[in-house]
Amino acid sequence: MNYAIIAAGEGSRLAQEGISLPKPLVKLDGKEMIRRLIDIFLNNNAASISVIINEEMKEVQDYVSGLKLEVPFNIVVKSTPSSMHSFFELRNFLRDGKFCLTTVDTVFDEEEFSRFIQAFDADTKNDGMMAVTDYIDDEKPLYVKVDEKMNIIGFLDEANDCNYISGGIYCLTPKAIDTLEACLNAGQSRMRNFQRQLVTDNLKLKAYPFSKILDVDHAEDIKKAEQFVKNKNVKN
Repeated sequence: MNYAIIAAGEGSRLAQEGISLPKPLVKLDGKEMIRRLIDIFLNNNAASISVIINEEMKEVQDYVSGLKLEVPFNIVVKSTPSSMHSFFELRNFLRDGKFCLTTVDTVFDEEEFSRFIQAFDADTKNDGMMAVTDYIDDEKPLYVKVDEKMNIIGFLDEANDCNYISGGIYCLTPKAIDTLEACLNAGQSRMRNFQRQLVTDNLKLKAYPFSKILDVDHAEDIKKAEQFVKNKNVKN
């Protein structure tokens, strides 16, 4: 499995709230968020890991350039206007098989993630598997509409009786890259529009429920994520 991390945001909200460290280097239970993801990926049969970093984040650039991994580690330094544009910059590292993409501030239970990856590895019928959760602590959640077999049939801005929201962890096949490129060529700029286009393009997507997925957007989110990770580490 190839893995990719989007870490090209500016982290402006955290900076405004007094957090001086760049978001990827914020520590949860003693480990930088970007390193936590890398280690989780290595523990889940990573064939390669690719990351995109904002040009202004010199500390992050120095940090990742100093990492020595036992798998190919591709680093792109480029500022982009959106996560979808960042995905576009990483796409050529993801063309040779199934891949998993997420943003650097996505926090989840590692055991649930491993089961998710195993399920996607074993899946021969679908073009993608999306992490979803019924834990909603997001300013603008993207609701996921599924049928009785957990096939994804829509992505909505409003709940409309949907039980799940997108968790921001995307397992896909290279077929999705065609949709990504078409979205960029059409002037689209948001990941949620890319996800909607996947459905429009008739890609078969499965929803995989997680008990909880957190995003670190604000200073108070760091405390929530820290406690979540600590609790999971104690149990393990």
